[in-house]
Order: sequence, then structure tokens, then C-alpha cells
Amino acid sequence: MMVLNTTLPGHSVPMHSHPHEQVGMVYNGKASLYIGDEERIVQKGDFYCIPANVPHSDTCISDEPFVMLDIFYPVREDFIEKLK
Repeated sequence: MMVLNTTLPGHSVPMHSHPHEQVGMVYNGKASLYIGDEERIVQKGDFYCIPANVPHSDTCISDEPFVMLDIFYPVREDFIEKLK
């Protein structure tokens, strides 16, 4: 499942985890990305991998939105439910 996500400047996605593997690519902006105990700064063109059940979060640290294309496996049924 592919999902285009955006975090606005100065905003964060709270620490969370899920049973899905998540691989992503940054389309725009810059963020502080936490994966488990590791913090890394990611920006346009960077890739990241988040294993299943590992806590993670991001905070947009640029003046433009942090936009990422996330690929989840298996499909995020919770996302599909939110769209109904």
C-alpha cells in the first residue's frame, strides 16, 4: 500500500508503532525522524525503512511541508477504514 503523507512546518507525528513494515522516500521538505532510539535528519531524495512494531515519529523542521511517500506491507486496513 502506498500513501502520500504530509507533516506541516513546526508539526509532528506522535511516536507510534504498527505491525506493518514501512519504507519511504522524502518528496519535499526536511524532518527529524525518530526510528526506535535513533534520530536522523531526512530531506528530499532520502529513503528510510521502519521495521514492523518499532516506535517512530517525525517533526517537520523546514519552512516547507515534509512530504513523504510511504509504502506499507501488509496493507493498512486502518487507513482504508478512515477513508470510508
